[in-house]
Amino acid sequence: MLDPQQPLSLPDLQAMKTRGQKIAALTAYDASFARAMDRAGVDLILVGDSLGMVVQGHETTLPVTLDEMVYHAACVKRAVQRAFMVVDLPFMTYASPTQALESAARLIRESGAQMVKLEGGRGRLEVVRALTEQSIPVCAHLGLLPQSIHRLGGYRVQGRDERTAQILLEDAILLQEAGAALLVLECVPSSLASEISLTLAIPTIGIGAGPDCDGQVLVCYDMLGLTPHCPKFCRNFLGASTGIASALDSYVRAVREREFPAAEHCF
Repeated sequence: MLDPQQPLSLPDLQAMKTRGQKIAALTAYDASFARAMDRAGVDLILVGDSLGMVVQGHETTLPVTLDEMVYHAACVKRAVQRAFMVVDLPFMTYASPTQALESAARLIRESGAQMVKLEGGRGRLEVVRALTEQSIPVCAHLGLLPQSIHRLGGYRVQGRDERTAQILLEDAILLQEAGAALLVLECVPSSLASEISLTLAIPTIGIGAGPDCDGQVLVCYDMLGLTPHCPKFCRNFLGASTGIASALDSYVRAVREREFPAAEHCF
């Protein structure tokens, strides 16, 4: 088992998948929340461009800039001792391999990011290869892609029919072959997420993707009941807790013990 006092690494997360130990992940955007999550035993902290909606008040994640991601990630990094930190590459900062390398270098150099996350499937393979060839760890993201919201037409479950499910499975395999070391699956049917998780050697982190992913992630404001409309795939952990620290402990325990997500949180 992992030493709860030692900083987690990417090989540690891979070992958790191998052992069948669930990975508990949450988003954080500042030092105070990050410190509380770290103390609760959260394994992976994602500094997501979701900050555009839950912190800045935008309707989408699209206005978030690279400078803002660097700032928020640096705040988080100062408070984290154990959790592995992943940071989103925001909209239009990785349109080409060259741009992706420059953007990722800033996140790692200026904020202390240990891994960068990007959205998209087979159209991102060249970018993923370029990053991994320069020893920049990549977390891929399939399913509902918030940065593609105008193309998708809304926040809808992806991969419901056989054709799109097959495309998502193929994209997951291709991303792994290109060098991605983690994969976030957002808003896909549980059966599809289960198949992808069993097929891939790398860990999958689900958000609205059922209980069979190797880990779970939620937006921290959602799981604390602070957003006006809690998504179907979320649970308000603060409602039944005595405070934020207790809610974070409950979330980690629920993920570890496979109590979350339950059937009502799945598609």
